[in-house]
Amino acid sequence: MYILFMFPHQGSSMKLLRDTRTLQTKAIASLKIAMAAFNSFEEEGRICTTLLHLQHACEMLLKGILVQRGVKVFDKDTGMSIGFEKCIRLCTQSAGLGAGEAGIMRAVDSLRDASQHWFIFVSEDLLYMHTKALVTAFDAYMQRELGTDLHSQIPSRVLPVSTTPPGDFLFLVDKEFKLIKDLLAPGKRHRDEAQARIRSLLAMEAMVADEVQVSQKDIGRIERAIRGAETIDEVFPRLTTVSTQLTGEGVTLKVHFSKKDGAPVRFIGGDDPGAAAAIREIDLRKKYHLSASALALDTGLTQPKAKAMRWKLGIDGDDKCMHVFEFGQSKFPQFSDNARQKIKDALAGGIDPDATWKEYRANASA
Repeated sequence: MYILFMFPHQGSSMKLLRDTRTLQTKAIASLKIAMAAFNSFEEEGRICTTLLHLQHACEMLLKGILVQRGVKVFDKDTGMSIGFEKCIRLCTQSAGLGAGEAGIMRAVDSLRDASQHWFIFVSEDLLYMHTKALVTAFDAYMQRELGTDLHSQIPSRVLPVSTTPPGDFLFLVDKEFKLIKDLLAPGKRHRDEAQARIRSLLAMEAMVADEVQVSQKDIGRIERAIRGAETIDEVFPRLTTVSTQLTGEGVTLKVHFSKKDGAPVRFIGGDDPGAAAAIREIDLRKKYHLSASALALDTGLTQPKAKAMRWKLGIDGDDKCMHVFEFGQSKFPQFSDNARQKIKDALAGGIDPDATWKEYRANASA
């Protein structure tokens, strides 16, 4: 049984459940630590500490709001509390979390993950913009759902402060892209820093993509694309769909990230891997999700006859239908929905799979 509390701070008149109050207190405590780290004169560990505590503050806030709304935050099978990504999904679906708010929380979580498990390099401008945007989203969401404003909990003077006015997000990303290109120039010997900056930009794609995993394969692929003189639109198509809105100034500055109106985010990796400069491995796994046996089963064919149909229709040579995943010395061909549809259309059009199988065997033995 939950105990209800009246939150005593200024700006709150909402009755909070006991667990909600505890989680909100933890959220604000982590946010305070993040602000202290951001504004610290100590550079060593500053970025990682800031990101770790920003992410933890968000997770505690999300769980507090879910608890307040009566949503279960413990997995019924394991008995463990749910993870960050599931919190985001539940809050987006049923607890009033906006797309832009979810996006910046995912971006900070993605940056935190990259920083915690390997290393990244985030420019001061982009770190400030993400921190400000996170604080803006945190404050707005907490006010709507828990009736508490951030300024009654943390003095404005300790919120993230920068002596450099923030620029437009795309301008900063373009600036970073040009710096990476310069770092990768022949004879520069700054490849490690360039890769760390690439990792940061990839992590930022979480603002407009539900799932972002930064793999070393993606880092290498993007590095080759940049060396090959590809443009920023080709290498980071998702980031070019992000827009920013700045209101206020100084400590009262608010930053909102959102996706631009118009064309949706283009998942280049899944649609045109032959022309993509920066194919995302996670996109490819989503696109090419059918094994040879699953493709045969879905089309009502035996595996040998399905293979013959693939040969007849040229599926194995079509980048939109098949992709080969390599893991060490092993290679695994996987197929997309395009391959399945192509076979089904051919069968519906009258192609005889038995005759095709005989033709395939005759060709193979010739």
